[in-house]
Amino acid sequence: MSNEGLMSFGFCHYSQLPVRSEPAHRAEMCTQLLFGELYAIIESFEEWLHIRITYDNYEGWIPKVSCYQISEQEFRRLHELPCSVSTEVVQLIENRSIQTYFPILIGSSFHGMRDQAFSAGEYEYFFDGLTEPIPQDCGREKIVETCVMYLNTPYAWGGRSPFGIDCSGLTQMTYKLAGVQLLRDSAQQATQGETISFISDAKPGDLLFFDDEEEMITHVGMLLPEGRIIHTSGHVRIDKVDHQGIFNMDTGEYSHQLRLIKKIL
Repeated sequence: MSNEGLMSFGFCHYSQLPVRSEPAHRAEMCTQLLFGELYAIIESFEEWLHIRITYDNYEGWIPKVSCYQISEQEFRRLHELPCSVSTEVVQLIENRSIQTYFPILIGSSFHGMRDQAFSAGEYEYFFDGLTEPIPQDCGREKIVETCVMYLNTPYAWGGRSPFGIDCSGLTQMTYKLAGVQLLRDSAQQATQGETISFISDAKPGDLLFFDDEEEMITHVGMLLPEGRIIHTSGHVRIDKVDHQGIFNMDTGEYSHQLRLIKKIL
């Protein structure tokens, strides 16, 4: 492995980019980059780059050919600019530098956008779709409405998009759209926020964490009104939840054991 001659930073200029756990196309996708997200390069190995995602410090591997290099100066400029996010499931953006359009997904990032235009590296973009600034004044009702937008999205390990998402990807992206940064995995997210002792004291928008037989946190969902939870299990779905755990509405059985409740807002 080597860092010799390696660029330091990158900008995701694709709709979405798989990030793998190992430097191989057959390796599992551990997370995804969405358009506009920044990352640092840690090391190089053959045709792969080991990266650290700026948003949540998550690490993984991307192909070298998928990397759009930016300078440290450009990285810092983008990172320090006000940021907004796409709020519709799918919209089109124009790369005016190469005269092409491509889709971007909900939760994509725009750094320093003014009059629907912004730049990143050598690219000039134009976007006249719906966005929200980060941070923003977002209440619990808006948090819940945003999460429900992902309803019926299929489960995908490492996914963060409306075309495939995992349980912690769902909560992370929902809170990203509210201007609140969550870590990537459910066990990491469980270290954030304020602990709530009883589910009767929890409010819609709070996060519920569930453990396995070894008492390891492996699942997370968001509390909805009327004792319901939205979470990813096969797909993004709504089930009942109580002090014992998630009651699957289809099977009529408990599927996950409640371990922890966190207030994030």
